[in-house]
Amino acid sequence: MINRRRAAFAAAAVATLALTTACGSSGNQSAPGTTSADNVQPAGQGTSDYGSSGGAGGYGGQAGGADAGGKTPKGAPAGKLALHQDAKLGTVVADSKGMTLYRFDKDTPDPAKSNCNGSCATTWPPVPADDASAPAGIDKSKLGSVTRADGVKQLTIAGWPAYRYIKDTKAGDTKGQGVGGTWNALAPDGKKAGAQEPSDVSVFNHPDLGGILVDGKGRTLYRFNKDSAWPMKFGCNDACLDTWKPAKPADRSKLNGIAPKLISTVTRPDGTRQLAVDCWPVYWFTGDEQPGDINGQGKMGLWFAVSKEGKKITTTPEG
Repeated sequence: MINRRRAAFAAAAVATLALTTACGSSGNQSAPGTTSADNVQPAGQGTSDYGSSGGAGGYGGQAGGADAGGKTPKGAPAGKLALHQDAKLGTVVADSKGMTLYRFDKDTPDPAKSNCNGSCATTWPPVPADDASAPAGIDKSKLGSVTRADGVKQLTIAGWPAYRYIKDTKAGDTKGQGVGGTWNALAPDGKKAGAQEPSDVSVFNHPDLGGILVDGKGRTLYRFNKDSAWPMKFGCNDACLDTWKPAKPADRSKLNGIAPKLISTVTRPDGTRQLAVDCWPVYWFTGDEQPGDINGQGKMGLWFAVSKEGKKITTTPEG
């Protein structure tokens, strides 16, 4: 009987030790045969892709803070920035992986200064300035940097320090928009995205061409020299339409920056209804991948972006 009791006690002790070790109650210990990555963590305390595991309640996230050395956790490189078209916010700046970038109302652009530190910077990781470059739709002169209080060099856009949001988990997420009433996605000019409702046709301030017309998805609109406005003639047909897509008609009540009188709809020979600007049919180019792209500009000396006055823009940027 005594031997049985001793055996049962020993088994219980081993089970308790194994359970305690596996749950990581003694720091970074792990159960035999596992790594520290296998440790069980409380719900909501998992790590993120940007090296932080929480945030500051005052900034819309969970409790947390900077690392033990008092420095902000280093964020992932930004790479070549991108623009994407959000259905509610319009054109938004993202990093090279499509993660939305934000600005903070309590920061200042002139002089550039970040006021998001400590636990705030855990929820809103600062975007490093190293290796960041501008896409076609952002003026290169808008990009800069500011040295934070902790010594980290942070990317700025038109003077505004740029951040990611820890709760954005995939490209195109904008979960940080409006958090705390102080956080907004960045527009290409450094202003708050969503300041104006997305429109069927709007004006995009391109760094090389100036104000150009774009459709509701942010795609540059082009006109074709072989078309004509009066009498109406369509020079882009058949195989041409594989590359140059007729823009969809626009609602005149959903315009931004262009006079409604310049907007009309024309009917193509095959019955397709197409957007016209100043009576000229307009198209979008399949070679443009994101808002601000003007890869179709000057193609074959026949295709040109359109100004807010409805005129073709003949400037062709080098490269």
